[in-house]
Amino acid sequence: MIISKSRGTDKRGKKREFSKRPEGGFIFRKKVCRFCKDNTESLDYKDMKRLERFLTDRGKIFSSRLSGNCARHQRMLSEAIKRARFMSLLPYVKV
Repeated sequence: MIISKSRGTDKRGKKREFSKRPEGGFIFRKKVCRFCKDNTESLDYKDMKRLERFLTDRGKIFSSRLSGNCARHQRMLSEAIKRARFMSLLPYVKV
């Protein structure tokens, strides 16, 4: 039984909805892979705006648990980010 809906934020400051249970626990919505949703076949290492969304402020790659990506697209994403880093399009570490 769901009593009320409230809003919270995740680590990146994005808003997410969750519902409060009477026992005090929370029900979280399942995150959907945005690449599967857009029917993306490949990721380009030159697409900086898309890749920067999946990096922390320190330059680390978000895990699939936090980003909501499926395993296939998370592997493609990490490979694209690593290629962009090698080509000096993305920094290895942000200070």
